[in-house]
Amino acid sequence: MSSDYQQQLNEKKQYLQTLFGGLNAPVPEVFESAPQHYRMRAEFRVWHEGETMFYAMFERGRKAGGGSLIRCDQFAPASEAINRLMPRLMAAVDGQPVLKNRWYAVEFLSTLSGEMLVTMIYHKKLDDQWHRAAEALQAELVIRIIGRSRGQKVVLDQDFVTEKLHVAGKTFSYRQIEGSFTQPNAQVCEKMLAWACSCAEGLGGDMLELYCGNGNFTLPLADKFRRVLATEVSKTSVNAALWNIQANGSRNVQIARLSAEEFTEAYRGNRPFRRLQEQGIVLADYAFSTIFVDPPRAGIDDATLQLVAQFDYVIYISCNPETLRSNLDILTQTHDIRRMALFDQFPFTHHIESGVFLSKRDGFQTASD
Repeated sequence: MSSDYQQQLNEKKQYLQTLFGGLNAPVPEVFESAPQHYRMRAEFRVWHEGETMFYAMFERGRKAGGGSLIRCDQFAPASEAINRLMPRLMAAVDGQPVLKNRWYAVEFLSTLSGEMLVTMIYHKKLDDQWHRAAEALQAELVIRIIGRSRGQKVVLDQDFVTEKLHVAGKTFSYRQIEGSFTQPNAQVCEKMLAWACSCAEGLGGDMLELYCGNGNFTLPLADKFRRVLATEVSKTSVNAALWNIQANGSRNVQIARLSAEEFTEAYRGNRPFRRLQEQGIVLADYAFSTIFVDPPRAGIDDATLQLVAQFDYVIYISCNPETLRSNLDILTQTHDIRRMALFDQFPFTHHIESGVFLSKRDGFQTASD
């Protein structure tokens, strides 16, 4: 591993330790990434200069245009499969005016298992002629293609790929739908899943999960608990999670389509939710020992944080260490930090993904009391 990579990783570790100073936190466990070819997805503008076109990005903080243009014939952070496809796709489209004309942007979604979904975005209506040309291109390159334009989404075959992640000797399959959130660094994601499962080892009881997405963490964690209730507000993610639960044979998981704020209201009995009743979910049937949270960058809202603080054990995955620190200022009033982790999802960037495992100190009321 290069010294440049190790230096940036050490800087992130030092930053995290400094940020969490005063919380009596252990030294973070560090999970490295491959320095290159770690991103399973990438997106580019397609830049046209006369008859020439190429992939492009733009300098951060500057208006997109010729002055901030960065040509990207290859993109080292993206997976090797994406890099192999980039020149082949550009060459194949270049000779076909119906595919080339007003092609504005492209999104690649790849998997460790070799699937590739390409979304081609246009500033024109996609007609039957485009459809036929795109089908031929799809067959030639052995990929799946989606066409998008204003008010249009043309799916030639399917709008998802199926990722296979390996955790503690077991393989989990995930349907990843175009346009929905997925963890971009699949190999580090496997390390995150394994770490979360190791934290859950031996805790017993039932687990509540907020912000479950497509069930990325839900499925391997379900093996560690009697029952799991997971919540997610996005219909697209819920549908993917339901498919993933069935495909992986997870029989002890239920998904509730509620936001974290709505679930907090339901759990406190402040208001009933028809969605819970329709799914036959009775909260009183659960004996929760553990809550797992993977919130958005804004962190956990105050009301939900009060709910989290009621649980014996908290496993918290964060994509924003600043909001994590703010949430921990509250949680450490009742809980001790037993483990911390740094997951280098995005090498050579300021982005830090982190994990915290907390347990409630004696003398405080728990969610099951």
